[in-house]
Amino acid sequence: MTSDFSAARLHLERAYHYLRGNDETSRATCEALDLLIEMVAEAQHRKPEPGVLEFPRASARRLG
Repeated sequence: MTSDFSAARLHLERAYHYLRGNDETSRATCEALDLLIEMVAEAQHRKPEPGVLEFPRASARRLG
């Protein structure tokens, strides 16, 4: 199963938007959300790692 980074990013950005308060908790939460949003954005745009296919090895008898 793969993560839906674009949906996660949207929800994190919405949460950031709703935290409009000027209190310490709102500011600290927004700072944490900034970091999460950045991490999710990087993951969203990261190229997938290439998979390695293993082929059966030929025996020495078949090669010779």
